[in-house]
Amino acid sequence: MAAQNRAWRNPSYLQSSFGIFMFFCSWGVWWSFFRIWLESLNLGDTEIGWIYSINSVATMLIMFAYGAIQDQLGIKRNLVIVISVIAALVGPFVQFVYHPMLMAGGAVRWIGALIGAIVLSSGFMAACSLLEAVTERYSRKFNFEYGQSRAWGSFGYAIVALCAGFMFNVNPMINFWVGSICGLAMLGIYAFWVPVEQKAELQKAADPQAEKSGPSFKEMVAVLGMPTLWVLVVFMLFTNTFYVVFDQQFFPVYYRNLFATPEIGQATYGTLNGFQVFLESAMMGVVPIIMRKIGVRNSLLLGAFVMFARIGLCGVFHDPVMVSIVKLFHSIEVPLFCLPAFRYFTLHFDTKLSATLYMVGFQIASQVGQIVFSAPLGWFHGQMKTLLPNNDMGSRVTFWLISLIVLAALIYGFFVIKKDDQDVGGDPFHTDRQLRAMAAAKA
Repeated sequence: MAAQNRAWRNPSYLQSSFGIFMFFCSWGVWWSFFRIWLESLNLGDTEIGWIYSINSVATMLIMFAYGAIQDQLGIKRNLVIVISVIAALVGPFVQFVYHPMLMAGGAVRWIGALIGAIVLSSGFMAACSLLEAVTERYSRKFNFEYGQSRAWGSFGYAIVALCAGFMFNVNPMINFWVGSICGLAMLGIYAFWVPVEQKAELQKAADPQAEKSGPSFKEMVAVLGMPTLWVLVVFMLFTNTFYVVFDQQFFPVYYRNLFATPEIGQATYGTLNGFQVFLESAMMGVVPIIMRKIGVRNSLLLGAFVMFARIGLCGVFHDPVMVSIVKLFHSIEVPLFCLPAFRYFTLHFDTKLSATLYMVGFQIASQVGQIVFSAPLGWFHGQMKTLLPNNDMGSRVTFWLISLIVLAALIYGFFVIKKDDQDVGGDPFHTDRQLRAMAAAKA
């Protein structure tokens, strides 16, 4: 409680928290129903899989650029303000550009898919990772707990997810326009709210005589040549990838079909999704405690185990109550990937490269996985639904396949992910037990 009270007196914590809160409101209000919206345009599983793959390619390329640019900017917000402008324009873009082009069919549809991938990735999918990286950097610079601030993002997503299903049933375009309103609020926060301590740091950075704190271009390119980074990339490729492939591409429609009508399913899914993200927000504060108990490496592996179990059990059960309970394990899984991943990079690598490393090692790896898996799994899902139409067995077989892939990655990660005291190249990490032992040794 004392730590939380101190956080509320920290202007940078408040600014970062409200900024990331509004971003996730702007994104979550339409993203949680994006798969169902695409289906409402009469797109098939394979076409939707290709749209997700195109989005992932754009996100991957933009994300690497974002990481490199932000590492040069340090704590400057120029890029974040650009992202806020895009978020504020999502409603008119979808209403007047993206939706008509997807509906047109033929070559126009795929040109629209490409334009949409660039805009939506720039403003949301790639921007999410950038904002997380900026918030984490601020937390180290201005003395607050990153997990507490990131929890506000999940809280924002949860609030809009509770309403998203009901708005979607009235008119899906409402969701995108609400996203624009939240984007405007986000723009106001990042453009005009600059706490005093941030102004002082920005003035120091602007001094021509100041020591250069950002990495050189050579150092950023050298990230791609780190074998230890690629070990983690492979782990993320076959685990965190399925955060989008499963939870966006397959689960919403599967869950909706468990109910008597699509409208009831969509409204219930929105409510469930909102409640799940509320729990996720709370877990953002709990996971740092878990990390202090079991360490960074073990927390990452625990996240992979929860994902394996959650996806597999979604295929085992076929009634709304049990599937809803299993879905709530998502609230544990997301923080167990997000927070330990950041700490892993600041533990084993140079902290001034944190944004680039996070983009490449965590998020870009996931995007590559989505490029690789989205279309083939979309095709496989369609084939299984045709071959096994009863009780959604086609979807359930797809879930079991994904779960087995995650299990294989978990076994791989157990042998290759570095221990917390191995090759420490950044800020050391100690569990509570280790700290007590160190204190006892000094006494």
